[in-house]
Amino acid sequence: MKIGPAATGAALLAISFTLSACGSSEPATTAAQPSGDASAAPAAPAGGKVGIDFPRTDSDFWNSYNKYVPQMATELGVDLMPPTNSQNDVAKLVANTQAMTGQGAKVIVMAPQDTGAIASTLQTLEGKNIPVVTVDTRPDKGKVYMVVRADNKAYGTKACEFLGEKLGGKGKVVQLMGALSSINGRDRAEAFRGCMKDKFPGITVFEEPTEWEGTKAASMLQTRLEQHPDIKGVYMHAGGVHLAPTLQVLKAKGLIVPPEDPKHVFVVSNDGIPQEFEAIRKGEIDATVSQPADLYAKYALFYAKAASEGKTFQPGPTDHDSTIIQLPNGLEDQLPAPLVTKENVDDQALWGNQVK
Repeated sequence: MKIGPAATGAALLAISFTLSACGSSEPATTAAQPSGDASAAPAAPAGGKVGIDFPRTDSDFWNSYNKYVPQMATELGVDLMPPTNSQNDVAKLVANTQAMTGQGAKVIVMAPQDTGAIASTLQTLEGKNIPVVTVDTRPDKGKVYMVVRADNKAYGTKACEFLGEKLGGKGKVVQLMGALSSINGRDRAEAFRGCMKDKFPGITVFEEPTEWEGTKAASMLQTRLEQHPDIKGVYMHAGGVHLAPTLQVLKAKGLIVPPEDPKHVFVVSNDGIPQEFEAIRKGEIDATVSQPADLYAKYALFYAKAASEGKTFQPGPTDHDSTIIQLPNGLEDQLPAPLVTKENVDDQALWGNQVK
């Protein structure tokens, strides 16, 4: 897997931190300090072992993230333990976390898919003074050192605005939702629903909770199209699991046609994987919101290393075009996630165009 300029830049970022007492409202200091050119030797591991659990391997998005992790660990000088994989099973995540702590992990990086069920594990880790960085998902309860994710409510809003404008504020759309036990599924669904209600009240939204499963997405979309053949829009919460089954259903019904054709069904997705970009180029789907898989890996490990070194952060803008916000149970670095359409799908700054 090749990382292009947008993923690593000419040099790795080394943020200088503001060390302060808890509860301070001063913004974080995030001045970039060069660490040498990209060809320089990797930094030496420091700060202690970092354990990491991959959440699943049944999604092209997560497979990309999983592949970025070891490269970013080398570049950032992170002492990374052999990764575990919880396969979308919170019980396995708990067991994997226990194993990593038993093997000496000083920081844990995880991406809990059930953001409610992980609370007791986070409490246990807090009791052992082991900081936790979560990726893509924000735990409902339990202390976290940093959450690394994009603004998932913005995903739903961007998708709503795209479909609403394409449909001229009228018609029917299907929202293929992720698991509502996940903060991501809830954020995207609620934002999409709220935006449609406020901005496009003439559009009917059919909501289908797929639990992030492609087979469920296909079945639910098939049923809705049979009941409502005049559906003209689809919002997929996760292209990594929803893209292939959605295209299969649309092709079987002869609905993969150019946008100017009255039969065209406008499709917007989330993830930014290469397969979505190719589908946009072919005219099979119309847009996606690019989740930064490369930056998720980079900054998850960046914050894990910072945690192992005892560094702290505060809410405020960063030097990597994001904003750190305060949560009830920690901090969250909200990374940028652009809307990708036919107009910008070939932009080489997008991580999905850097994957080989």
